[in-house]
Amino acid sequence: MTHGPGRVEVVEGSWGSDVIVIEFPDRERVRVWYDSPAYREILPLRTRRMVADAIFAGGCPRVTGARTRWRTERRRGARG
Repeated sequence: MTHGPGRVEVVEGSWGSDVIVIEFPDRERVRVWYDSPAYREILPLRTRRMVADAIFAGGCPRVTGARTRWRTERRRGARG
């Protein structure tokens, strides 16, 4: 779960306020959590006190080694 008061720079469109991101391993598990009796019990605590949108968004596939390759290529470029 990610949430923070970090500065947001709007470069296109408009921005309302905060973003909260909760990561799940897959769509099935997020649906199980969202439909669970435990979450349904506390859901009114959020919905009665704030106006918000909730979405399920697909993530990006993990790319192993991409950061390492980028650093290596950057170092090679810096040498000449």
